[in-house]
Order: sequence, then C-alpha cells, then structure tokens
Amino acid sequence: MAELPASILFCCDHNAVRSPMAEGMMKKLHGARVFVQSAGVKHDMDVDPFAVAACAEIGVELTAHKVRSFEDLAMGGDQIDSYELIVALSPAAQRAALDQTRWFATEVRYWPTLDPTGIGQTREQKLDAYRQTRDQILANLRKEFPAF
Repeated sequence: MAELPASILFCCDHNAVRSPMAEGMMKKLHGARVFVQSAGVKHDMDVDPFAVAACAEIGVELTAHKVRSFEDLAMGGDQIDSYELIVALSPAAQRAALDQTRWFATEVRYWPTLDPTGIGQTREQKLDAYRQTRDQILANLRKEFPAF
C-alpha cells in the first residue's frame, strides 16, 4: 500500500461542492492518520445542500463545513507550503495551486472531477449528478489512498 501523505489540501472553485466532499470522505476513510483540509479559489458561496445530501447518504457529514478560500487559509495562518499534497478538483483550482506552490516542494495533483452544479431539472436528477461527483471522488480516494 502507498504511504499516506502527512497532509492534504483538496481544492476546487468555491469550496462548496467537490473539495468539501473530498475532505469529508478522506477524513472518514483515514481519520487522524492524515491532516486534511479543503479550500476554493473563491469563497463566495455556502456549502451546497445537494453536496451535503449526497454525502449524508454515505455517512459523511458536511453541514458544519465552513467555506474558505486559499486567501482565508493564509489569513488564518495555514501556509500553502505546509501541505505535502494538494489535490485540485477543477482546472481553476489546479492553476491556483500551481501558481501558489511554484516556489515550494509541494506536490500538486489534478483529478478532473465533474461539476454537478447546473445538471438536472428535478431534485432527483440534481441529486443524481451530485452522487456521480461523490462517487467519482470516492473512487479516486480509494485508488490513491487505500484504507488499511
């Protein structure tokens, strides 16, 4: 089994859907074995209720998630170079992560991940899109960081 990084930052556009899902699922899979946070390029939204619902179905709690940006992390004293690994879940997050780590030895990985916002007309169709995103992230987590 591959060794777990000591710390991981998951990032996406707004820290409202994909990166909170990844953070919550990683914490559920690996608990205190790895320090996990998430951030967005921007922080102009609240956590998405469909993301909360999709994750609740698999026992991952997101209702207490506080949306934050890269800037919020830095203002809170959380330096980007303190993370061993940054996993970007959107192209904008990948660009921001690469830009902010260009002088550091932090590894940045890109996992192209479906943005479910705006997909579907009915509540069930929308929830299905969020489930697809959740399952895609979960498959990547299990592949990259298998549980013991």
